[in-house]
Amino acid sequence: MTILATVAVLALAALHAYILVLEMFLWTTPRARSAFGTTPEFAESTRALAANQGLYNGFLAAGLLWGAVAPEPVGFQVSVFFLVCVAVAGVYGAATASRRILFVQTLPALTALALVLLAHYR
Repeated sequence: MTILATVAVLALAALHAYILVLEMFLWTTPRARSAFGTTPEFAESTRALAANQGLYNGFLAAGLLWGAVAPEPVGFQVSVFFLVCVAVAGVYGAATASRRILFVQTLPALTALALVLLAHYR
């Protein structure tokens, strides 16, 4: 992959690692409540669900990191798989939770996917 494609994949991995921290460890704090638009009561009552969701974001981050550092052709294949996973999760999240997810998750994933594909097939 080119440096730009690798940086895009790593940036998306960092975003999902940050989301993991928000959902698993900071869910009831003002920072996470502001990011997700929740009340203190809702955050407290959904703490376990958010932690589970955060774990899945951690798996996405780990897969993206693996794709960015693995040698070819594995790096390309893993990156494509996890970028598609992030994009699909973003579309589902935008349809069921908040349209904002399209811009925070789906658009960056599709941009990184385009860069990875362009780097591979140039």
